[in-house]
Amino acid sequence: MEPQGGYHVPVMLSEVIESLRINPSGTYVDATFGGGGHSKAILKKLGKSGHLIAFDQDLDAKRNVPDDSRILFIPHNFRFIQRFLRLNKIDFVDGILADLGVSSFQINTADRGFSTRFEGELDMRMNQGSDYKASDVLNRMTADELQIMFQNYGEVTNAKTLAASIVQSRQDKPFQTLNDLNNVLRPLAKGNPQRYFAQVYQAIRIQVNDEMNALEEMMKQSAEVLKKGGRIAIITFHSIEDRLVKNFFRFGNIEGIRETDVFGMASQPPLKSVHKKPLTPSSEEMKKNPRSRSAKLRVGEKT
Repeated sequence: MEPQGGYHVPVMLSEVIESLRINPSGTYVDATFGGGGHSKAILKKLGKSGHLIAFDQDLDAKRNVPDDSRILFIPHNFRFIQRFLRLNKIDFVDGILADLGVSSFQINTADRGFSTRFEGELDMRMNQGSDYKASDVLNRMTADELQIMFQNYGEVTNAKTLAASIVQSRQDKPFQTLNDLNNVLRPLAKGNPQRYFAQVYQAIRIQVNDEMNALEEMMKQSAEVLKKGGRIAIITFHSIEDRLVKNFFRFGNIEGIRETDVFGMASQPPLKSVHKKPLTPSSEEMKKNPRSRSAKLRVGEKT
């Protein structure tokens, strides 16, 4: 099915480009290529000897790759960033960008199953080559597993009740479509129904795509491949992601634990925050692109 709108408006574009301090002859990574908006802006700053490596596990993104010899598109999840850089004989890079938002294209393509606005299959896969779909999450996970998922990934207040309702409902009929899920959610919605649905969908999407583990792996590997003084810019769209990025920049781990050496001295994390607080979109950008409202940009620098 064709999407109902454009691919994706790059969020906080000027802030990202400024934060990366692009060296015209440097090598950069766009870990979430998507519609290519951020990549195109990076390419404009690069000279003839500069290079850009673009990752995206969603093969629909490949159609957006420009005809430019300076860009290399890698159709894989950014959790494999170090492996594919090495395969292409790249040991270190000058900067990395990751925009963790779901693209407008994915949201507006009904049969991808990311939006409550359409009827379609319970899919939600970023990588359509994967066998694990949203329907598998709802039909296979135990009530306890579902409850933990909704609590940790969606911050759903009545997670236990919701998990029990899903297990009860699937005994009569397995979950197959978005309406199957929505019919369970409607009588359980707490507060603003739209927000409640969004929280539930977010939790399932994170589970389907193993997003938190992928983010952790990407950050650890980025700390390895960045040159000293190189920067990583990460745009998050909800508090769960932002907390992980904040902890990693501050402590070198996502748990937020102050690690010490054998002498009890605090270990130096590999990345340090460039700004005390995350950058947020301007009021003008939020008016033009309402989906940018929840965006936060954190920038880390290799120490």
